[in-house]
Amino acid sequence: MKLSWIDIRSVGSAKAAIVEEAIHARVEGILASDPADLEGLPPTVRRILFLQGQPLPESFGNADIVVVEPGKHGEPSELAHLHPGIEFGRYVEIIDADTLEDACRSARTDRWSLLYFRDPTKIPLEIVIAAAARSEGNLVTVAQDVEEAEIIFGVLELGSDGVLMAPAAVGDATALKRAADAGVADVQLTELEVTSTAHVGMGDRACVDTATYFREDEGILVGSTSKGMILCVSETHPLPYMPTRPFRVNAGAIHSYTLGQNERTNYLSELKAGSRITAVDIHGKTRLVTVGRVKIESRPLILIEATAPDGRTANLILQDDWHVRVLGPGGKVLNSTELKPGDKVLGYLPSEDRHVGYPIDEFCLEK
Repeated sequence: MKLSWIDIRSVGSAKAAIVEEAIHARVEGILASDPADLEGLPPTVRRILFLQGQPLPESFGNADIVVVEPGKHGEPSELAHLHPGIEFGRYVEIIDADTLEDACRSARTDRWSLLYFRDPTKIPLEIVIAAAARSEGNLVTVAQDVEEAEIIFGVLELGSDGVLMAPAAVGDATALKRAADAGVADVQLTELEVTSTAHVGMGDRACVDTATYFREDEGILVGSTSKGMILCVSETHPLPYMPTRPFRVNAGAIHSYTLGQNERTNYLSELKAGSRITAVDIHGKTRLVTVGRVKIESRPLILIEATAPDGRTANLILQDDWHVRVLGPGGKVLNSTELKPGDKVLGYLPSEDRHVGYPIDEFCLEK
C-alpha cells in the first residue's frame, strides 16, 4: 500500500476544510509544524510533526511521527531512545552528490525518510529506491502536485513508499489518495469450456499497442459482455510470417470490453494513446499498462462462446485468423481459428453489472 500524506503548513484559511476532506478520503498522514494542529485528529490518520527550521519543542503533543533535521535536532535513533512511543524520521533535501548519499544512508537505516528533491529529474529518486532495497524503513517523497505524485509512485517500478503533498485546494487530498491507490486488484480466473465457434462475417477489430512488453503468459481480458471475458494473449509468441510484437494484443471487435483502471471497463473503441488498461497473467496477477496506439481495421471475424462449470457464459469476437490467439490453462497458446467445442480457455467472470464502465448493483441483461 502506498502512503498519502498531506502538508497543511501553508494551506491558509482552507486548513479546516482540507483536513476534513483528508480524513474523509482516508489519507494516511497529516503533517504540521505546530503540535496544536494535530490535536483532535482521529486515530485513523498518522499525526506527523515536522520541525523544519525550528528548535525541538518542550512537548511533541500527540504526534505519532516527528521528522527532524539531524544537524539541528540530533539523530532520529537517539531521539527515539529519549522519547519512547514516538517514531522519528529524517528530512533530507537532495541538491548534490553528498546529500544524495545522505538520503541513501537514511533509506537504509532510518524508520522514516522524508525526501525533497530540488531538481525535477527522478534519477536521484531511482538511486535512493535502489539503496533502500530490503530495508525496513519508509521513503516519503515531496511532490508539488498530483501529477508528480503519480510519477513518484511508479519510479523504478517500485515507487516511493509514500508522497507528501501540500494541497492547493479542496479536492487535492482526495486526488492524492486516489493516485496512491491506483494499482489494480488481482482477478480470479476461471477455466471455461468452448461450446461453439462461428464465422460471423466482416467487422472492425482493434489491435491494442501498449508502451510495455507483455510476458509470454500475459495479455488482456476481452469480452462481448461485462460479465464474461477471455484472456487474449499478446503477440509474444513466434509466428511463421511476421516478427513478434510483444507490446501488442490483437484484442477483438471494437464493441468489446476490457479492464481499465479504478474498477472500470472500457470499450476497445474508446481506447487511445495514454489510456490505461489492465494486463493480466494466467495466475490472475495484474498490472496497469499504458496504451500507445490503437489500430482499428476491417477484418473477417470469428465468434467464440464458452461456459464455466457453474453455467455462466462468456463470448468473444476476434479477428478470424490463425495468428490471433487466446490463453488456456497453464499458459497454453491457442489459435482462435483452431478452437473447437471442449477446448479450455482462461476467462474472468465478474459478478457486477456495469453502467458507463463502473460496477453497479442493478438488473442488466446482456446477450
